[in-house]
Amino acid sequence: MNAESAYLFRHALLRDAAYQLQLPGDRARLHGLAFALIEDLCGGRPPEPPPLDAPEPGPFAHATDPFALELAGHARHALRDGTRHVPAATLPLYLRRAAEVADRAFLPWGEECWVELAGLSRGGIRAAALRKAGNAAIVRGRTRVAEGHLEPALSLAREVGDRRGEGNALGALATVYRETGRVEQAGRAYEQAIAIYREVGDRRGEGSTLGNLAIVYQETSRLEPAEHVYEQAIAIHREAGNRRGEGHALGNLASIYQETGRMEQAERAYEQAITIHRETCNRRGEGQALGGLAVVYQMTGRMELAQRRYEQAIAIHRNIGNRRDEGIALGNLANANQETGCVEQAEQGYEQSLAIHREVSNRRFEGIALAYLATVYRDTGRVDQSQRAYEQAIAILREVGDRRSEGRQECSFARLLQTLGRTADARARWSRGARILREVKDEAELRRKTEAMRADCAEAGVPEISEEPLPGGGSA
Repeated sequence: MNAESAYLFRHALLRDAAYQLQLPGDRARLHGLAFALIEDLCGGRPPEPPPLDAPEPGPFAHATDPFALELAGHARHALRDGTRHVPAATLPLYLRRAAEVADRAFLPWGEECWVELAGLSRGGIRAAALRKAGNAAIVRGRTRVAEGHLEPALSLAREVGDRRGEGNALGALATVYRETGRVEQAGRAYEQAIAIYREVGDRRGEGSTLGNLAIVYQETSRLEPAEHVYEQAIAIHREAGNRRGEGHALGNLASIYQETGRMEQAERAYEQAITIHRETCNRRGEGQALGGLAVVYQMTGRMELAQRRYEQAIAIHRNIGNRRDEGIALGNLANANQETGCVEQAEQGYEQSLAIHREVSNRRFEGIALAYLATVYRDTGRVDQSQRAYEQAIAILREVGDRRSEGRQECSFARLLQTLGRTADARARWSRGARILREVKDEAELRRKTEAMRADCAEAGVPEISEEPLPGGGSA
């Protein structure tokens, strides 16, 4: 320890000792004094904000905002043990302000502030605070915790007859269901929320939830309805002046263009989304759109650009604590590394990605990461590990309803089985995968899989896989 560190350590130790030597009443008085001094330095206390459960509370900036968390802490201590060295209303006031600041800047303490505020509140205000705690947890990938906040928020909103609050809580719960692989529940909850928003005339909520419902359609390979609903959502966001929502929906529409081979449209839409996210200071959306743009670069052979964009996206997600999207971007960067022959780096990236997906209960991407790992095991001669990873991946993708990915991995697994001489198993897997890819209209991917299968079989000196005939005669 150098002299400066030793000094700082001794200073902190003496300060804490001096604090603890004060009587509880004196400590409360000191916190009240610190609270008053900070407020005075900032020009006084902010005005009372609109109610938290108001239709559109909106932002309400004030000079105390950078110190809101500290002010809440001083208020908490100044009110301890029944003392009143600050007005009782200041604790919920600054807890809310600290939480709002944290949510806007993706800072980690927003959730705990909302939870504490909920504990001080009743009725619709308590429901709104719990819902906001749930949203803060979702942003940080804490889906299990988010569900624990959102279920009581939904019950409370129903109890007090707050239809808009009920729609908000349903929409947030639907996102938890979607992100943890419960896609049918997610779809139903989004539809219920949309019906409520239409009933109460909340166009902003309707647009956001339509965009989320489109994600369910996309993740379950219903690309045409997904594209149509994204377009509806964008139109509503523009009508309502919701730039942040417009940015999210544009980024998601870009991913539809990318999946359906419209790369120029995808690139333009991602770039528009990035511009909007930067304009609205939406770091999470910016990271997501950068990751999507990286996929377009990778698919069009611009590997250096792709890797740089993936790294930018990962840095943003780590900076704001967004574990879910960090895991997705790590997996995509690993895939780019695998394509450029950096197999060890790719395997490490897939393993990191898989660990995060399991941590945040992201079942769909857990399945995708396992499938990617299976290809690494296959290409490095670890056949047993590859087979197990494919089986686990396909089971998960089937469970979450991701038909497109399920079909792709059935075909990839069939290629492995054929090179091992397991012709009957390979044929069954290939036939199932090919049927799924035709069902979801992914003929381009089926052609790529067929070319790769023929190359594998030629290299291994085994016959090409033939599809099983369909029931009633004929072939697929």
